[in-house]
Amino acid sequence: MADPKGFLNHGREVAKSRPVDVRLKDWNEVYVPGSLLPIISKQASRCMDCGIPFCHNGCPLGNLIPEWNDFAYREDWSAASERLHATNNFPEFTGRLCPAPCESACVLGINQPAVTIKNVEVSIIDKAWDSGDVEPQAPERLSGKTVAVIGSGPAGLAAAQQLTRAGHTVAVYERADRVGGLLRYGIPEFKMEKRHINRRIEQMRAEGTRFRTGIEIGRDLRATDLKKRYDAIVIAAGATTARDLPVPGRELKGIHQAMEYLPLANKVQEGDYVAPPITAEGKHVIVIGGGDTGADCVGTAHRQGAASVTQLEIMPQPGEDRAPHQPWPTFPMLYKVTSAHEEGGERVYSVSTTHFEGDEDGNVQWLHLTEVEFIEGKLTPKPGTERKIPAQLVTLAMGFTGTDRENGLVEQFGLDLDERGNIARDADFQTNVPGVFVAGDAGRGQSLIVWAIAEGRSAARGCDRFLTGASELPAPIRPTDRSLMV
Repeated sequence: MADPKGFLNHGREVAKSRPVDVRLKDWNEVYVPGSLLPIISKQASRCMDCGIPFCHNGCPLGNLIPEWNDFAYREDWSAASERLHATNNFPEFTGRLCPAPCESACVLGINQPAVTIKNVEVSIIDKAWDSGDVEPQAPERLSGKTVAVIGSGPAGLAAAQQLTRAGHTVAVYERADRVGGLLRYGIPEFKMEKRHINRRIEQMRAEGTRFRTGIEIGRDLRATDLKKRYDAIVIAAGATTARDLPVPGRELKGIHQAMEYLPLANKVQEGDYVAPPITAEGKHVIVIGGGDTGADCVGTAHRQGAASVTQLEIMPQPGEDRAPHQPWPTFPMLYKVTSAHEEGGERVYSVSTTHFEGDEDGNVQWLHLTEVEFIEGKLTPKPGTERKIPAQLVTLAMGFTGTDRENGLVEQFGLDLDERGNIARDADFQTNVPGVFVAGDAGRGQSLIVWAIAEGRSAARGCDRFLTGASELPAPIRPTDRSLMV
């Protein structure tokens, strides 16, 4: 283990954030560059190398956390990077974006602040990039088999990299104009600068993976034609059908899905626009939905100069401590303050939107809501609590209901769906159509980035077995895994 007394000698210390008034003037990541490295060895020393490392179970990828904590403590960054990449293709993504269910499962977290696993992870990979330890891993020989991967989010990229390294010729199809899926256009720059995606794409290109952007399978290219071109296909198209809010006034101008609003802000950072077509500048902004996507809308609105930002959540405010029905080592629903919430705005819980009100030109001006409470297990409006709040821009961040059914991909392939409306698959992540596999949110439903990468790696193994009869690729999970850590 690292330091037998590390958890006794050192308290938890996390990455330092830049001052709010400074970071709101740009779109760079909120954390102070280089602030982690001086403290990370001490933080890694807090890992107790438990006999049963529950952090492994907390992470769908099965990351070898005690091992790379030990290497980080000893400042053997090359070895730490090797252990980290053994289970995770893109630790710079997860180290910035994952909510860290591994830390909720940390044994130290039973009665002390957990090990800063996420901060150690991102420190290792950033050091590895700076030191030149991250290099292309091209296959020694090619199999002669071809694979198409539909979607370039974390699941698609993980599957593509694994299959390329197994010797197959892989092409990734992305309907957007740039590679990265929601990593590119759904995650704001202040949470993860896109240079991290760009250098991974260059690594993958050097390994042999090919990328085809601006092509939507089902519309621009029929799924059946794609199947004729390739020996196998991995669908990693995500769960992109957003949950809507069918209340009176929904048709008013100024009400948008979060994934209509956030990508435009990212396109400004890419240089596509001088100013976004949808902006919060000078407006009273309402964000409906209390999750991470809602927080991304809050942070984006702050940087665009909103007059006010209010985030609404229909559920009650979570507690700051574990609820009895969410014991260690499960991933608890806790009240958390993200970097976006530190920057201002108001959060309102236990409220439901009744309708929107607009002006004579059809622009939204007011949001009407009512407080709600649980009565016999159902959310019920509280009489006499109706009120309205100013709303000139409303973003809907209420989650997703499944993969896109409008582009024809599901029907053209002839895919079966499961009881939850996701693409059904077997133990090898194969659909009812031989040679067609599915990974990530398209098969699992909306979930975490670590589940997406784990599913991409597992689907790659199933695809490799289909193509060659056997596979040496690792498979972190099975499709039936439904950990409490989601």
